[in-house]
Amino acid sequence: MAQQLRTPAAEEALLRGHAAGKKDNPFPGKTKAPKPPRAGLCGVLRERKVVELARAKRRLVEVPYTATLAHTANALLAARVSAVAVAAPPGHWIGAGGSMILESDPATGAVRKHYIGMVNMLDILAHIAEAGDDNDAAADAAPSEAVDLDRRMAVPVSSVIGHSLEGLTLWTLHPNTSVLDCMETFSKGVHRALVPLESAAENVVAAELVEAAPGYRMVTQMDVARFLRARAAELGDAILSRSVRGVGVGGAVLAVASGTKVIEAVRAMPAASLAAVPVVDAAPADDADARRILLQLQDGRGKRVVETFSATDLRDCPVAELQAWLGVAVAEFKKKVAMYRAGVLAADADEDEERRREMVTCSPESTLGEAIEKAVAHHVHRLWVVDEEGLLAGVVSLTDVLRVVREAPIGEDRGVHDIPRLTTFFFFCRKDKKSMYLHCKLPWSAQCGCFRVVNFALFPSTSMDRFGLV
Repeated sequence: MAQQLRTPAAEEALLRGHAAGKKDNPFPGKTKAPKPPRAGLCGVLRERKVVELARAKRRLVEVPYTATLAHTANALLAARVSAVAVAAPPGHWIGAGGSMILESDPATGAVRKHYIGMVNMLDILAHIAEAGDDNDAAADAAPSEAVDLDRRMAVPVSSVIGHSLEGLTLWTLHPNTSVLDCMETFSKGVHRALVPLESAAENVVAAELVEAAPGYRMVTQMDVARFLRARAAELGDAILSRSVRGVGVGGAVLAVASGTKVIEAVRAMPAASLAAVPVVDAAPADDADARRILLQLQDGRGKRVVETFSATDLRDCPVAELQAWLGVAVAEFKKKVAMYRAGVLAADADEDEERRREMVTCSPESTLGEAIEKAVAHHVHRLWVVDEEGLLAGVVSLTDVLRVVREAPIGEDRGVHDIPRLTTFFFFCRKDKKSMYLHCKLPWSAQCGCFRVVNFALFPSTSMDRFGLV
């Protein structure tokens, strides 16, 4: 029987009921017989639970909602992570996407913290890029000087939640969610989700909006990739021996030229929702076109890949040096970051250090198993696919890999039932009635209860009468 889609208010009421030890039995007088374990690929992915991945993770890295963006960037660098949770006092905020992710005291059960969103380096890039849009003329003359980085990095971190598409929603997975259902969520482009180590909520859907627990861990696409690599023998060769060519890597690959200035790449990447781009051996956009942001991106197919420029490179750049480094070419910026990583800041440092680093690529004939091995070994989320001559032919990401691996056991699993394709809209109003959120739940698949929540708009109170809410 399909589960009914519940509103966040109903979910919160259910949480209180389960916390008090109340559980409804839909079949009074009957007990459920244990299901026999499934065999094969589906058995491995459906019987293993996401809590197994969460228990191996360290404590959640978080910052308070009052922290500045500079403090947040330093926290990302110190912890060597790509995203941090933003925590606020309970009862004062609407979580990203209308979520209600609460941390409770283990002893008393009292709510002590509300996670209102996630901030990653792409959010910070988008915020920095907005400065260039404010003064295009100055940006053309001196790109790095057009950005008052000190002022941009002094804003509270809560103000940049949702600058990237993924940041519009705070994802959480029930600890009893299967790895297969977790892969459903991650195969749609979600890179990370919070998992409570203990939960009083039912596993209604794989992606929850309401949750209260004494502690959380962050599970990412990379954690699932490590799981697949560690259990390659159990998964079998039927899937992992497939070639990368079959994943669908032949589409356009947006890239930047090695001579493109960092600030120009920073402005273009959030506009295209890209966290990383290949750096190709090609001429950058003409100066006359510098103001047209997306022209900094070009189709890199058929060009030689020389590097990768990603949001992580900005994370590894010290905030004190970032202002001066925004105006240099991407290739030079990569060298500076590499020298900083190695602790070599002298001008006569070994410039071959960066060249000795292996470019993480694969060929169209590489297997999915080889792609997973390379991604995990080098801790990268995408591999550039190159032909025999070393020219760019495509890209394969962890999102692509998880999608293909997940689709295989779906065919052999006969116990998954269809759910209705529902679209439900909700309105969320702030307590002060000054603003409201409109968002909706959209099912991703008729086979798995995974839902996406999207903030379509933030409306001022003067617009509420249009919806008959005031």
